[in-house]
Amino acid sequence: MQSRRGIPVSPGIAIAKAVVLDNDEQTVAKRHVAKDKIQAEHDLVDAAIADSLKDLEDLRGQTASVLGSQLADIFGFHAGLLKDQAIVSRFHAVIDGEQVTGAYAVFSVMQDMADQFLAQDNAFFRERVSDIYDLKRRLLTELMGEQRSALSGLTEPAIVIAHDLTPSQTAALDRKLIRGLATDLGGRTSHTAILAHALGIPAIVGLKDITRRAATGDTMILDGHRGHAILQPDAAQLLESRQEARAYREEEKALKGLRDQPAITTDGTEVTLLANIEFTDEVPEALEYGAQGIGLYRTEFLFMDDDGVPTEQQQYETYVAAIKALGGRPLTIRTLDLGADKIAPGLMDLHDEAEPNPFLGCRSIRLCLQHLDLFRTQLRAILRASSEGPVRIMFPLICNIMELRQAKMVLSDVREDLEDQGIAVGQVPVGMMIEVPSAALQASVLAKEVDFFSVGTNDLIQYTVAVDRSNERIANLYTGAHPAVLELIKNVVRAANHAKIGVSLCGEMAGDPEFTLLLLGYGLRVLSITPPAIPGIKRVVRSVGIERCKRIARKASSFDNDREVLNYLREELNRITPGAVAGRSMNY
Repeated sequence: MQSRRGIPVSPGIAIAKAVVLDNDEQTVAKRHVAKDKIQAEHDLVDAAIADSLKDLEDLRGQTASVLGSQLADIFGFHAGLLKDQAIVSRFHAVIDGEQVTGAYAVFSVMQDMADQFLAQDNAFFRERVSDIYDLKRRLLTELMGEQRSALSGLTEPAIVIAHDLTPSQTAALDRKLIRGLATDLGGRTSHTAILAHALGIPAIVGLKDITRRAATGDTMILDGHRGHAILQPDAAQLLESRQEARAYREEEKALKGLRDQPAITTDGTEVTLLANIEFTDEVPEALEYGAQGIGLYRTEFLFMDDDGVPTEQQQYETYVAAIKALGGRPLTIRTLDLGADKIAPGLMDLHDEAEPNPFLGCRSIRLCLQHLDLFRTQLRAILRASSEGPVRIMFPLICNIMELRQAKMVLSDVREDLEDQGIAVGQVPVGMMIEVPSAALQASVLAKEVDFFSVGTNDLIQYTVAVDRSNERIANLYTGAHPAVLELIKNVVRAANHAKIGVSLCGEMAGDPEFTLLLLGYGLRVLSITPPAIPGIKRVVRSVGIERCKRIARKASSFDNDREVLNYLREELNRITPGAVAGRSMNY
């Protein structure tokens, strides 16, 4: 029995035989052609591009029908690359300059692009290399013929093991037979990870060498909650995992019944459960899970899958669609949080590729304040959309009061411009995210400048404990149970309550039931989480009284290390909802 740990990107427990995909990167021999055959090679490449564009359009339509138009735009990004004349011209230049086949020209140009992406320090670029491989494989298939896939003819359930999966491969997976995905490469923001989560397929990426350790036919357990892949499990482990998988399915079924029940504690305290989304198409799913609104709309994904910057009108229409889908429920829009691990293909010129540490570099609100045209365009779109329903704006990664005042000043100027033009604008509360220790420590000062706080624990934990959670070597050190993190959260809630402004918590920590009692005890009454986590959090809320939560919070705050905190919270949770969520912590 072998156990490997990677990065969990899509939850669920899968038990099935493994199917290991060969690293089928085609190597194309450099074959010269006679001068009188050169034009034929040009024609073959043009035809391959045309056929590939048609295939991509078909795939985009199929994906849109299943997952929605915004996820389907991943393939719009692919089509945009194939329409890029600079890339197409490179294909033809290699054919002419080296007098080689069109297949070799495509292979060499695309491989060179892939190598450039892999050489980047920024994780976003490295994760986009699967898109380059996808296009390379697609074009070479048109030029050289179809390669047989190990998945063709699959007749029984399987867990797919691969060095990496391209978005096309992921979108084309048969959900009736594919129980899970595990890859050597990949990260949380890769297109494959996004699609796997949307398809509801348990997935773990970043396992490094799973393709070398697994063999087709091996029995495998894949735990997409904790990021564990177990090869050739013994009988005891199989029994335990099957029981967990069964309990998970039964739990999901039971939780569906809570959708229309209010999130009220046993002593009558109301808790608001909002959803975090990345695409407008996710709103119906969020409401289906019982969300009372959207507490975090990550708008940067509007920029990341298109080959150009969305216009003000395009952004406006997207926001209006979300507002209308919510039917009067609130929509909280986070302004652009680009940079670090999120680089928009259409905004490459805004990023310094040489940044040694992009998480501490020009990202998020810093980037927006240095590119006011981009910032103002988004703010105009949001304010215009606010006339259609309740909208709130929040600024990300605010580190000091001057940044906040600058952002508010730009917003005020944009509002004045719209009003001067006679364009209707609604009442828009303005808030900020607390994501860095400096903001958490200055919360009482910042609270005087905003209508609400939203604690973003994903970055707050990372910056407080100095751990990159995508680095599996130290992922165990990334935890929201660290006493320093808890102290910062308490400080923010106290400051917000003292200033009588709203406060919510929107990081992944909010979606982990093990922290629910603690957060309620600290005074949080608004949590914004991934839609599938809402029923589980609601059940915990409905099973406990606030006074007990306060006692739990005081006790948890007395410990001096995260392990004691977690063990205590798990014990208390199991007393309230026995066995329902035990062992499912993602250790945020």
